[in-house]
Amino acid sequence: MILQNSNTGGVLKLVSNDTQFGKNFSTSDDAFLTIALNNGAPQTVNIDGTIYDFPSHALIALMASQHYSFSNPKEVVAWQFNREFYCIIDHDVEVSCAGLLFYGSADQPTIQLDSLESNKIQLLYQVFIDEFAEKDNYQEGMLRMLLKRLIIKTTRLYKKHAHLMRVPAEELNTVRQYNLLVEKHFKQWHQVQDYANEMHKSPKTLSNLFAQCNTKSPLKILHERIILEAKRMLIYTDSTIKEIAYEIGFEEVPPFNRLFKKITNQTPSQFRNSV
Repeated sequence: MILQNSNTGGVLKLVSNDTQFGKNFSTSDDAFLTIALNNGAPQTVNIDGTIYDFPSHALIALMASQHYSFSNPKEVVAWQFNREFYCIIDHDVEVSCAGLLFYGSADQPTIQLDSLESNKIQLLYQVFIDEFAEKDNYQEGMLRMLLKRLIIKTTRLYKKHAHLMRVPAEELNTVRQYNLLVEKHFKQWHQVQDYANEMHKSPKTLSNLFAQCNTKSPLKILHERIILEAKRMLIYTDSTIKEIAYEIGFEEVPPFNRLFKKITNQTPSQFRNSV
């Protein structure tokens, strides 16, 4: 099911019973954020080359830049939307399309639902189906309202799941801002100091704050994002290692090689030959 607004470019999709559902590295469309629900038996999801457990009755939030495949996609229900549909204006930072659910952690937020919460999500899913069947002037507004409800509910569950309910909102927003900046600038800015300057904080302050939020260090987040992009290019392009290094901000190959080996225990050449 899909709703498209030709005037704004807004798109909302509701995916179910799709044996091909996923997004591979060769897909050029990076527009859609995704909230996925496992409606079947426990399975796994491969996100950018890392395998995660995806238990039954669990939710997972996927950023627009991520690539993923499910071991049993037919049992996955997914809500996909672009910025034009939901973020025509920027909402509350916690529940916007640049909010906590998608940028609140460098770790993959998989959220296990208890029976009560699972029933609530199933009821909301049915309301989405019913609203997609309506064809009137109120449909888009209703679907946007339902999507916001889903995002708020999932964000609340994520904060509980990640034990973030007592973390001050300002600190959570700092983590979110850092992750957003990394996604935007990782090809140009390779030092935490660059991001700290942009955020008017010291690198030490950022490191301490991330530790309090029980997430990866700012430097590890940055390095892993750089190397993830390098892996994508090594697998899905014919670019030379020198070209890849230059594309992601390295003026010379040796520093790129050292970082790649530090993160992966392989040289870029070894990695390319192993896949």
